[in-house]
Amino acid sequence: MLDQNAAVLTIDLAAVAQNYRQLADRIGQVNPTGWPQCGAAVKANAYGLGAAEIAPVLLAAGCRHFFVATLDEGLSLRRLLGSGPQIFLLNGLPAGGAPDIIAADLVPVLDSPPEIDAWRQFGRKDDIPRPAAIQIDTGMSRLGLTAREWQTLIADRDSLRRFPLALVIGHLACSDEPASPHNAQQLAVFRRHLDMAREVIPAGTPISFANSSGIFLGADYHFDLARPGAALYGLNPIPGEPNPMRQVVRLQGKILQVRDVDAGTPVGYGATHTCAHSTRIATIGCGYADGVFRALSNQGAVHLGDHRAPIVGRVSMDLLSIDVGDVPAALVKPGALVDIIGPRQGADDLARAAGTIGYEILTALSTRYQRRYLPAG
Repeated sequence: MLDQNAAVLTIDLAAVAQNYRQLADRIGQVNPTGWPQCGAAVKANAYGLGAAEIAPVLLAAGCRHFFVATLDEGLSLRRLLGSGPQIFLLNGLPAGGAPDIIAADLVPVLDSPPEIDAWRQFGRKDDIPRPAAIQIDTGMSRLGLTAREWQTLIADRDSLRRFPLALVIGHLACSDEPASPHNAQQLAVFRRHLDMAREVIPAGTPISFANSSGIFLGADYHFDLARPGAALYGLNPIPGEPNPMRQVVRLQGKILQVRDVDAGTPVGYGATHTCAHSTRIATIGCGYADGVFRALSNQGAVHLGDHRAPIVGRVSMDLLSIDVGDVPAALVKPGALVDIIGPRQGADDLARAAGTIGYEILTALSTRYQRRYLPAG
């Protein structure tokens, strides 16, 4: 039996498909077998929205290259999509994971010389070289080969021909800040690394550099394969400008109770809010256990139709309180739905109020919601 008090999370699969096609058009995707192309990052359960529902929609929209973080994610995605699409493991080659990777026809992104050596050694066991990708660190000091490691690798002219090289990737650190000089610096470093390996990288090896925001930096950043994530799910890839993507997520909490309160009445844990005048307080059935961050206490707002209602008092584990004194009474009754994320407040807006980013909002969405998927077509 469904809990009639549970919040409702609606995910628009048609919007996901349209966002994918828009990004593919922007990079000039030619067809599923030529370059350039648009891939899709579906790691972290498609950013919290449900890889089982979203990945098949992306496949139907033309995506043939999928990116996940972990081996478990890759294995689940392969079972879901079947053979055909390439599935890349961004977090590298896990110890002991090579047999499962090979059995599922996954492509590890090798991020260090030890991983490259381990992959070569495993391929020698049955004398069947296995495809892999290599990541170059161009300025994040995170995963990927350093400049010195890259130079050492390509000094051996046969080094990158000892297994099929499926992809060479870099990763942008500041692409959501178009004016940042770091973008051009990283691009220059990436091109320099590619140029020094021109005679070593097998001809036709695809190159990938742009994430969601990187696609909007221009054609110089596109190379052969873009790998957007956040923009597919409706987050704004160009902060500070109107969001070009269709909204994918709507999160609606339900009013559990409404009460009239007098001036001077405290609200919530710690009595951090005191009502300045007589008003009405509505209690909503979701809280930080559902991904509505405690940082929104006395900060954020929700919407009832066109009407904004501020969050007052602390967000608790399962509940939050809103001041509905200025909202028409007809909209405020137990069982009524309240937009936490919706037409008037996207995930990026909620994130700003919480002092975080839209990525964190999406990936924190709870399993307690009633999830509704609007069909792709």
